[in-house]
Amino acid sequence: MEEKHMQSVLISLLRQDHVQLWTEPFISDQQKIRELAQKYVSATEFSLEEVIFTLESIRADTRRKDEGNKQFKETAVASLELHLPRTAENNRRRVHLKTKLDITAQELKKQISEEYGFTHFNLILSGKKLALGRRLDEQNVKNSSKMMVLKVSSQQEKSEMLEEEEKKSRQDEGVQRTQKGFQILSERDGSEDPVSTPFLEIADQKGNPLQIPDSERKALILAMGFHEKGRALLKKRNHSAALCHLLQADEQFNKCNSALLKTVDNYAVLQLDVVWCFQALQQLDCLNDARQRLERAEECFKRCYGEQQSRLQQIKGHTGGEDVLFLRLYLLQSLLAYHDGKKNQAFNKLRNVEELLGQLCLDPEKMLQLMTLGFSEQEARLGLRACRGDVEEAERLISQRKKEKKELKEREREKRRCRLQDINTLVELGFSKRDAARALHQTRGDVDKAYMVLLDGAEAQSSDGQTKLDQLLELGFQKDMADSALRLMGEDLAQATQMLLDNQGVVPPELLSPSPPSSSSEEPSTSSDSTASAWSRLDEDLVNEVLEDIPRHEEDYLDLTLDEEKELLLQIRCSLEKQSSSPPDCS
Repeated sequence: MEEKHMQSVLISLLRQDHVQLWTEPFISDQQKIRELAQKYVSATEFSLEEVIFTLESIRADTRRKDEGNKQFKETAVASLELHLPRTAENNRRRVHLKTKLDITAQELKKQISEEYGFTHFNLILSGKKLALGRRLDEQNVKNSSKMMVLKVSSQQEKSEMLEEEEKKSRQDEGVQRTQKGFQILSERDGSEDPVSTPFLEIADQKGNPLQIPDSERKALILAMGFHEKGRALLKKRNHSAALCHLLQADEQFNKCNSALLKTVDNYAVLQLDVVWCFQALQQLDCLNDARQRLERAEECFKRCYGEQQSRLQQIKGHTGGEDVLFLRLYLLQSLLAYHDGKKNQAFNKLRNVEELLGQLCLDPEKMLQLMTLGFSEQEARLGLRACRGDVEEAERLISQRKKEKKELKEREREKRRCRLQDINTLVELGFSKRDAARALHQTRGDVDKAYMVLLDGAEAQSSDGQTKLDQLLELGFQKDMADSALRLMGEDLAQATQMLLDNQGVVPPELLSPSPPSSSSEEPSTSSDSTASAWSRLDEDLVNEVLEDIPRHEEDYLDLTLDEEKELLLQIRCSLEKQSSSPPDCS
C-alpha cells in the first residue's frame, strides 16, 4: 500500500513538471536523477533514498512497459510482472516473464516452476486465484499484468484446489438460484391469490407502485434481487460472493432505460457497494473502474436528491438518513485520492467523513428511550438519524411510517382482490386465468376492453392451434395425442413434437389430467393452465429462499452500523499521517 502510494505521488509530480525519466538527460546522467530526487524530498516528505529508488523503479518500469507493448503488438508475446516469494537461494521479489496469453494457467505454472524452481504455488491476479484449466486471456490476464506467486505446501495446494472448486461451485449455484428465484417472481402478474402468493412490485420512495413496461420490470426485479442478495452477503463480510451478485445486479440495471435509473437511488447505492467490495478485497487494480463507479454514484445522488438534497426533503420530509451514503462515498473517495497520491484531497474528504460520523453516531440513551416505547433497534436507529437525533421527532416519524405502511398494505391487498375478481369474471366466460391477467394488464384493468382483446386473441389462437394440430397429424401422430401434447406444452409445436417423439407418439399417462375439462364445468380450465399455474416444490423453495434476503424495512440499505467505515477511516488516516507529522491545511 505504501509503495503504491509513493509511486503515485512521484508520478503525479513528474507529470506536473513534464519530466520524462526515460529520456535524456536522465538516461545517461545519474546525477540528474539525484538532483530531481532532492527536489522532491521536501515536497513528499519521503527520504532521499526512498525517492531515488522509486524514481529508478518508475523509469525502469516505463521503459520495460514500452518495450513490452511493442513486442506484444509485433509477436503477441506478453510480459507479466511476477511477485515471487522470497527464498534462501533467491531474494528477487519482482521478475518479468514472457509468455503467450492463449495458454492455460496450468501451462504457465509449469513454465514458472521450471524457471524459478517453485513446486507448489498458486497464481493470484487482482486478489483472485487463476483457474488452472482456463486460458490466461479468458481470466483477464493482459500484457503487463501483475501477478502474485503464492507458495503453498503440497497438501495445502491439493486442499486449496478442492476447496476453491467447491467454493466456486457453491458461489455459481448461489447466483443461479438467486436468478431463478427472482425470475419466477418477475414473471408473476399479480393474478394469484393475494394472501398466499408472493408478488413483487416496483415502488417509489414512498412505497407507491410505479408503472413500468414489463421488459424493464423484469430486469429491475432481477437487478434489485441480486443487489439485495449481495447486500445480505456484505453484512456477513463475505465480500467475494457479494461482489459476484452485485456485478450481476449491475448487468441487469444496464438493461433498463437510462431515464428510469436517473430517478431512483438504487443504482447509485449499487455502485457504492461494488467499490466497497473492491476495497475490502484489496483489488487495487480495479481503481480506475472504482473511480468511474463513484463518479456515477455521485451524479446519480445529485439527480435523485436535488441540490442540497432539496428534492429528497420534499419527497420524504427529512434527509438525515441518507447521510450514511455520503459518508461511505466520501470515505471511498478519500481512499482513491490517497492511492492517486493526492494527499490534500484525501485529507479533505476524510474531514467530511469525520464530520458526518459525528452526526450519525447516536446517543445510546436516546436509542434506549425509543426502544422502550416498543420500536425495534433498526427503527430507532433509522428514525434518530433521519431526524438528526431529535427523539420526539423520531418517535413521530416512526409511528407515521408504520401507519402509512399498514394503510399501503391494505390498499394493495384490496387492489389485488379486485383484480382477482375481474380475472375470475373473465375465466367464467371461458378464458384462461393467465390470458385474462395479461389482457387486464394490457387494458389497465378495464374488464370490457380486456374481454374484447381476449375475443380477438381467441379467434387468432383457434386458427393457429388448428394449423399446429394439422402439422402434427401430417407427421403421423394420433389426433387425441397430438391435441393433448399441444395443450400440455402451452401450444408450443416444437416441444409438443419432441414429447411425442420421445414417447413413441403417446403422451405419458401421468401428464394427462384425470378429469378433462368440459363445457359444464363451473370453472373452465385446461391442462396447460393447471400446468402453468402449478408451483413445483423447487420453485417454492427458490422463491422462499430469495425472499429471505429482501429486508422487511424499506430503508434497510441506510441502516449501517458504521463499524467497517470506522475501521477504514483509521487505516486511511494512519497511512496519511505516516507521510506527514501533521495534516495539511485543507481550508
